[in-house]
Amino acid sequence: MTVFTIGHSTRSLDEFLDLLRKHGVELLVDVRTVPASRRMPHFAKAPLERSLDQGGIGYRHLPELGGLRKPHPDSINLGWRNVSFRGYADYMQTEEFWTGVDRLLGLGPATIMCAEAVPWRCHRSLLADALTVRGVEVRHITGKSEPARHVLTPLARVHEGRISYPAPDTLAL
Repeated sequence: MTVFTIGHSTRSLDEFLDLLRKHGVELLVDVRTVPASRRMPHFAKAPLERSLDQGGIGYRHLPELGGLRKPHPDSINLGWRNVSFRGYADYMQTEEFWTGVDRLLGLGPATIMCAEAVPWRCHRSLLADALTVRGVEVRHITGKSEPARHVLTPLARVHEGRISYPAPDTLAL
């Protein structure tokens, strides 16, 4: 199975829908914790769902895969200096996260969406790591060109099907 990712960014609704159609998207899975946008109101949940439906594209909201997670004080994911990414990586250690991943995979071929234009500045890159570990091919839609294949984050470590991002071994320096 292949899962695509996309960020709505500051695109117009027409530009976004054209991009989805160009890449053959049939189901958009919203992985924003809060499916709203003050600057881009057409990407709020209700109007987006309506527009997608009119365009023949399905919509699901999976807040259990959303970002905005706080890091744990005893985080094992100290490889992430970015606090938001560390918080999400800590959340990836929970059953709730993996239940959300299973729910996503149960939907069949899908495209996950968040707000950031580029995946490496968004929690969907970590979600893509989790999907990759599960044997899913992940491709990032960033424009009209061919979607880029996701490559596991270099600092990621996989153990028994789970993924973490420990601090680099400073003794090896």
